[in-house]
Amino acid sequence: MEKEDDSRAGTYTTIANGPDVRHELEIRRSRFITVLRRSPDEETARSLVSDLRREFHDARHHCSAFVIGPDRMIQRSSDDGEPSGTAGIPMLEALIKRETLPKTADLSDVSAVVVRYFGGILLGAGGLVRAYSESVSAALDLAPMVQRRRLRLCAVEVPHADAGRLENELRSAGYVMAETGYEAGHAVLRLALADDSVTISEAHARLASLTAGRLELRPQGTEWVDIAR
Repeated sequence: MEKEDDSRAGTYTTIANGPDVRHELEIRRSRFITVLRRSPDEETARSLVSDLRREFHDARHHCSAFVIGPDRMIQRSSDDGEPSGTAGIPMLEALIKRETLPKTADLSDVSAVVVRYFGGILLGAGGLVRAYSESVSAALDLAPMVQRRRLRLCAVEVPHADAGRLENELRSAGYVMAETGYEAGHAVLRLALADDSVTISEAHARLASLTAGRLELRPQGTEWVDIAR
C-alpha cells in the first residue's frame, strides 16, 4: 500500500495496465516507432529505454520522455543525439499537455520512447519537433486510459464460504473493491471509498444490512486505485 500523499491531487489519468502501446509513423523516409508504457516510477520508465535499445539496436536515436506521480512533479526527457530541444521536450509536452477530458490535462505515470530510423532526408528543427510530438500524440490516441483516484480503504473479515457472495453484493451495490486477501481462517475484503464521512457511514450501514449486523468495516488508510473511465 502507498503511504498517504499530502498532494492536493485526488485524481489523475494514466494508461491502463497491459502490453506496451506501439505506433509507427513514416515521415520523409524516416521511421518513428513510438512505444508507451505505464510507469509508476523512474526505474520502470528507464527500463523501457533499455528494452528498446536492445530491440532496435541498429536505430540511430532512442528519444524519451516520462511524467510520474499524482502531482506530475517527476518529468524527464532526452533528445538522444537529436538537435537539442527537437525530440525529448516535444515528446514531454505531448504527454503533459494531453487533454484526457475537456480542458483537463492530467496524464501521468507514462513513459514514451520514440525510436527513429533515419531515412536520409533532413527534416530540420521544426520538422523534428512536429515529428516527435505527432508520434507521441498518435500513440496516445491508441492507448486505453484509466483514472487513478486516491480512496479510503476499509476492510472486513469474512468467512471463506461467504466471501464470494458478499463481494458480489458489494460490487452490485456500486462499491469499488480493492485486492482481496486470504488468510487461514477468513478472507479479507477491502472496499475503496471516497474519503468523506457520509460515504463511509453509508458503507458501514450497507454492510450491516447485508450481514445482519454481524460484520464491521475497519479503516486501512488510503490507496491509489484504477477506476475505469
